[in-house]
Amino acid sequence: MSENLIELYSNQRTLSGRGSISKLVPLLSADPQPTLLFCGRSFLNGPVYARLKSELNDLIIGYEIVAHEASPAEIDAWVTRWRGHVDRVVAIGGGSVLDGAKAFSAMMQHPLPTARYLEKVGDTPVQAVTLPLIAVPTTAGTGSEATQNAVVTDQHDIKVKASLRHPVFVPQVAILDADLLKGAPDKVLATCGIDAFTHLFEAYLSSKGNLFTRQLALTGLRQFVQAWPALNRDDAQGDAAREAMMMASWLGGVCLSSAGLGVIHGIAGELGAIKPYHHGEVCGRLLFPFLDLLAESDDAQQQQLMQELQQQLFAVPEAQPARFLKNWLQQQAIAPFWQETQTLSSEEAEWILARANSKNSLVNYSQQAMRAMLTQAWRVVPAQA
Repeated sequence: MSENLIELYSNQRTLSGRGSISKLVPLLSADPQPTLLFCGRSFLNGPVYARLKSELNDLIIGYEIVAHEASPAEIDAWVTRWRGHVDRVVAIGGGSVLDGAKAFSAMMQHPLPTARYLEKVGDTPVQAVTLPLIAVPTTAGTGSEATQNAVVTDQHDIKVKASLRHPVFVPQVAILDADLLKGAPDKVLATCGIDAFTHLFEAYLSSKGNLFTRQLALTGLRQFVQAWPALNRDDAQGDAAREAMMMASWLGGVCLSSAGLGVIHGIAGELGAIKPYHHGEVCGRLLFPFLDLLAESDDAQQQQLMQELQQQLFAVPEAQPARFLKNWLQQQAIAPFWQETQTLSSEEAEWILARANSKNSLVNYSQQAMRAMLTQAWRVVPAQA
């Protein structure tokens, strides 16, 4: 079998290092133009904005607050409000903020409503045009600052979680400042971190992967292993952990854009279309039953990749690397997010399973296998009469 051909997309410019947020104001002032800020309310109430406020406010014409994964209607409303007034966008926040800003930047240059361009439901291809975007992640998980897609979610009308996708949608500039993770709640750090892990892990196991993408994924996974137990520490080890997780997240974005994702995201994307659960937590909950499935797999390539992963990450031989990994992740987690009770109705579970897929997995997982993953991750209750 010939090796897969991989196209690699990354930022035109990436600034990294603790304190690199200080580069934002000089970047903007070096090229003054009408700039809109996308952010979360927590950023506006936090110490970084307080420090930058006087200078930053002189360089922007306004801001939009993103409180959750943006819907097509919300993006259309932003575009209507700002079309003709904005030439550049800055996004400071978690994955929802970055994705919302990326979608806005693209749709500002497109004439039709957002839903017309969405994967799964749209009928019109996107064009290679977008506003320049500076992406500043304040969580380490989605890797959106390095991806060519903007995730859009509609849980009410068309019930879809899908992407706007094009290589030019990779943000023009990314600023990776791990100090922006400081003070985040343990659960946020953990659920975002496990999202980064899932991107790297599924890309590593992807049927579209090759030596290049797997080595990139392994680099990210090594950074994750260093970071995972110490994300919330308020010392030098914590600072190093947050930097490592920021790198893992960025590499996860690069890897998922190049090699694609697997069955975990094949289920998570459908669940996210109807439930407002945190995407990283959804991926983490599905990861653990997936690792149980992986431990039982008789697929030779999967088993070989897992043995190589075990050696690279932990440098000890292990008969069941998938179970070892599951135990290690749970024992070292700073917040046991998977233990909190979350439910799905039986009707919701069936809706998800009817649409879920194995994406780029090396194994084509059956409906029965995906059902087992779903029912181990969530308590499924009878639908209300």
